[in-house]
Amino acid sequence: MAIPESQLETWSHQGSITQSSDTYGVIKRVLEAATTPYFGKNFLVFLQGSYGNDTNIYSESDVDVVIRLDSVFFHDLSEMPQEQQSAFIAAHTDSTYKYDNFKSDVITTLNTNFGQSVKAGTRAIKISANGNRRNADVLIATEHRRYHKFISVSDQEYDLGICFFTSTGTKIANYPKQHSANCTMKHQATNTWFKPTVRILKNMRGKLVENGAISKDIAPSYFLEGLLYNVPNDKFGISYSDTLVACLNWILKADRTKFVCANEQYYLLRNSDVTWSEINCNKFLDEIKSLWKAWA
Repeated sequence: MAIPESQLETWSHQGSITQSSDTYGVIKRVLEAATTPYFGKNFLVFLQGSYGNDTNIYSESDVDVVIRLDSVFFHDLSEMPQEQQSAFIAAHTDSTYKYDNFKSDVITTLNTNFGQSVKAGTRAIKISANGNRRNADVLIATEHRRYHKFISVSDQEYDLGICFFTSTGTKIANYPKQHSANCTMKHQATNTWFKPTVRILKNMRGKLVENGAISKDIAPSYFLEGLLYNVPNDKFGISYSDTLVACLNWILKADRTKFVCANEQYYLLRNSDVTWSEINCNKFLDEIKSLWKAWA
């Protein structure tokens, strides 16, 4: 028996907005305060993740915040010929205020303002909920530039993303601004069906975790957004039931090795720190099919 439209409609609703907005506001004010050690540096605070992309559901509580230092950047020159790489190196010098300095200063700021609620995670600094404040992750990053061309500082082309290092020292480069912008364009191109469909899929994932069919880390929200991003726009519409069936049938028949992340900077299914493993994707899809068929 298929999942009824009434259940899908309930699952399509966006989760907490007011509490998440208030949480982001509190953290943003702390990070941007004139009393911080890095005040006067060039940096930007912004949202990423489900709340930032309007795909959050009621069972999600975390607010994902990025603070990006823009006076420092890491780079990828691999797409440029050697002479352009040499021109880039000749045109740049190392900054005296480095990523490690910035990260230390941000952590000090968070500890000063949130005390024992602050805990270092593998990738982000976690701030636990307190009162009306929800759980939050603060990712401390710099700019990351993937260069396509460098003739001079006035004649260059690159994709701008973020870069950070995990607690084990692994460098991660990603592109949250492109992800968010592309998801919004997809939402508009599907007559606003895309984001509710993402929320339905995330609620179905929650049901599978509740049933013990999958672990909660098999299908991160970021990858579910990426999965549906690859579906043709004409598969969305009419009803949630029709949309979900059309999307899943297309995904199951498609060559998923060609799927891209929503940021369009990486393939979706690969073995890396910024992509989804094919094994986990296939496991998730198999369990989604079973959930749909066995619903009672």
